[in-house]
Amino acid sequence: MTQLQRSAPLRIAMWSGPRNISTAMMRAFENRGDCAVVDEPFYAHYLAATGLDHPGREEVIAAGETDWRKVAAALTGPVPDAQPVCYQKHMTHHMLPQIGHDWFGAVAHVFLIRHPRRVLASYIKSRPQAQPIAADIGVPQQAALYDEIAQRCGRAAPVIDADAFLKNPEIHLRALCTLLQMPYTDRMLHWPAGARVSDGVWAPYWYDAVRKSTGFEPWCERDKSVPPQYDEIVASCLPTYERLRSRSLSPAAAT
Repeated sequence: MTQLQRSAPLRIAMWSGPRNISTAMMRAFENRGDCAVVDEPFYAHYLAATGLDHPGREEVIAAGETDWRKVAAALTGPVPDAQPVCYQKHMTHHMLPQIGHDWFGAVAHVFLIRHPRRVLASYIKSRPQAQPIAADIGVPQQAALYDEIAQRCGRAAPVIDADAFLKNPEIHLRALCTLLQMPYTDRMLHWPAGARVSDGVWAPYWYDAVRKSTGFEPWCERDKSVPPQYDEIVASCLPTYERLRSRSLSPAAAT
């Protein structure tokens, strides 16, 4: 693989909601060999500011940075290990209103979306005691960030739909690498199983499947049924999801 020839590192902000393929995507980029990864850098601030009771809450806050200004500065500062690429895995619901966005111009943005009913079905299975609202799955925040970034940067960010991606990861990754002006490598398709030093301290609560994986799971039709009380959340998020999906990468984009 040819190293990137750039005067400055390529910083990629991948904007996702929970219960998506965001951690697998982080594995793909980390396995390139030329890429450092940053796992949910605003999570500690999010938990400290909201008081929400997430698994491992105190551990996350203790291990992370609760000052969002310092987080933003680090995201645009030196890349770990002086790598030419830095992949930042972000959860859109972590971006609370008080967090400034001036740093957005220093990174390349990509959006990772998933059908809200699939997200909710997975979310309530992982957190059976939770009573989620639309903001917990990040879809409204994705739409707002997508529009803001398009305005700030003068162009729309690439959008990847998780279901379409899993049907053909290679062709989507090739297309994305082309848009990001970086070389594609087959190393993005497979990785060694196990934990990573780069994983957030919350990994034991959320990353069990990814830690066992050696690549992207094959797409299959999964049960996406949710209790009736969540139908309103799905209905409120669906138009936003469909709007973003209409702008997502298609396999044809790589040819």
